[in-house]
Amino acid sequence: MDNERAAQLRAQAAWVYEQGRDWLARMPVKARLMLGLFLLAAVLMALHTALSSKNASLHLKLQHEFRSGDLSLWIDGDLAYSGKLRGSLKRRFGLIPDSVQGSLSQIVPLSSGTHQVRVRVLSEDGPTQEDSIAGDFARNTERELSVSARHNELSLAWQTTDTTGLSPGSGWLAGYAGTLFLTVAGSIISALTGFALREVPAHIRARQNAEPKAQSTVAGQ
Repeated sequence: MDNERAAQLRAQAAWVYEQGRDWLARMPVKARLMLGLFLLAAVLMALHTALSSKNASLHLKLQHEFRSGDLSLWIDGDLAYSGKLRGSLKRRFGLIPDSVQGSLSQIVPLSSGTHQVRVRVLSEDGPTQEDSIAGDFARNTERELSVSARHNELSLAWQTTDTTGLSPGSGWLAGYAGTLFLTVAGSIISALTGFALREVPAHIRARQNAEPKAQSTVAGQ
């Protein structure tokens, strides 16, 4: 059944592709050009929205004592990151087994403002541990969240002494890219508007002129 379903989906996709290609082939060159510009403007606007919404970041630094486990991170109830934890056995004096230790560092982009951060750690040899903390994120800044995960304790703490801003270059680049996207998208939209104002009335007049000719031809017959 799975193979038959996959074959049907492939056939439907091929049919849609052929229909779309035929439709584009019948479309006038100017219309195809305008469609391409419209799609480009939509992509630029989407990129601008993505850049402007993720204007801060959370730097997660986790220390744990598990051989293996799973980490999940939620921001305002939405899963923002999940990954595996790996630890290694540390030896005292290079010979005596002491403890298992591991670490993880992850940067998660988010929007500026106040957010609720929730962390869940599941180890292979321990219970599921979960804790949450609220934090304020200024625009173009990075806040570091220190997480300590042990067999019987999970603690979260903001590193207030190490709250660093994003590099000036990255903030400037994001702002410049957003401005560039808006400028290009605005130019494309202006060109599309001008084309519509110029071509649509001409198309309507051409149809109006064609209708009397068609009626005259029918009457003559």
